Amino acid sequence: MKQTGRALWGIAFIIVGTIIGFNSLGITDIDIFFKGWWTLFIIVPSFIGLFEGNGEIIGNLVGLIIGFVLLFAIRGIVDFEVISVLFVPFIFIVIGFGILFNSTIKGTITDKIESLNKTEDGIDKIFATFAGQNVVKDNEKFKGAHIDVVFGSAVLDLTKAKLDKETVIKSSAIFGSSKVILPKNVNVKIKSTPIFGGSKNNITNKDDNKTTVYVESFCMFGGFEIK
Repeated sequence: MKQTGRALWGIAFIIVGTIIGFNSLGITDIDIFFKGWWTLFIIVPSFIGLFEGNGEIIGNLVGLIIGFVLLFAIRGIVDFEVISVLFVPFIFIVIGFGILFNSTIKGTITDKIESLNKTEDGIDKIFATFAGQNVVKDNEKFKGAHIDVVFGSAVLDLTKAKLDKETVIKSSAIFGSSKVILPKNVNVKIKSTPIFGGSKNNITNKDDNKTTVYVESFCMFGGFEIK
């Protein structure tokens, strides 16, 4: 899926370059700066994001809808007054679908997380509400963690922690951010559900790594990062 996303980006740049070149030679007269052209900066990345296999389907769909609605409004196809009236209920509907999608759609990573997370014995509970949390596990046995952030931030440092062969981390960031710092010799498999937010994984998986960390991330107007 990631290869498909890269291919689409390549095609998009080729198309734009070809149009600019033909316009310069007088072969075509295509106005790429049409009324509302800037909405393409929302539409194109959101559309390509659907094919990148990063699990952020809801966020990309929302971006795609918003981009087209703005384009139609600027072009006079949709009334701005109608958009302003429907914006708040649209947000609630999107959030509802995001929560429903996060709880019902199953996959390999989700199944693995559920099988490893049948018991909460020894699971670290980290809460940050209107505050910040910085948890460091130095030479400690780490079995897993649930990180819940609401209008706050949390950092979990596992650089020197003793990790099991398979470990689960669940993160929920609502109007906040959370970060997990891992050792370099681990693999990460992540399932992300963002709603006006996003997750970033900076770990490169390697075949010789014997430890795997399974991550389930839910972000609503927030962010989650693994580094």
